[in-house]
Amino acid sequence: MNKFKLTLMALILILPSVSFAEKAPKKIVDLAHSTLAAMGSDPVIVDAVKQENAKGKTLDQVKKTDETWKATAGISDSMKAIMDSECGKHVRSIQAQKPFYAEIFVMDNLGGNVAMTDKTSDYWQGDEAKFINSFNKGAGAVFIDDVEFDESSQSYLVQVSVPVKDGDKAIGAITFGIDVDKVN
Repeated sequence: MNKFKLTLMALILILPSVSFAEKAPKKIVDLAHSTLAAMGSDPVIVDAVKQENAKGKTLDQVKKTDETWKATAGISDSMKAIMDSECGKHVRSIQAQKPFYAEIFVMDNLGGNVAMTDKTSDYWQGDEAKFINSFNKGAGAVFIDDVEFDESSQSYLVQVSVPVKDGDKAIGAITFGIDVDKVN
């Protein structure tokens, strides 16, 4: 078999598994840098993150919680407590205001969940781009991930993450799962 045929066969086998990332549309970028960025200074969210950070958890403790979280089917009492906290109720009320908010979750300075509208797949977000780029070692920055098709909701979602700030310092982060087709 010649080199051309081998290359063509390899492409035919590889292409179905290749994921083509799509950048967020301008309307999402504008939303991220205005409305969503401002939510990083929301007093209820800032207070909840400050309280969580004050607990002085270690990264090992957060990772241990993460292991338990991922091994738990359904929603445990500790997960329910995060969802039903004052901040959890607050982010659910934010979610209810706009049809494009698919999910919202708040993270502390290590990337552990502080509040959420729905159970996340893991507790620790600290090793993921959404946290790393938005917390930005305490400097804070808006991070807009690529648009991806979400199997569970059968819709195109993009995660937008913004720093939670106490003054000029990032103390945590908040991620918004945005349904791209529902943003006007």
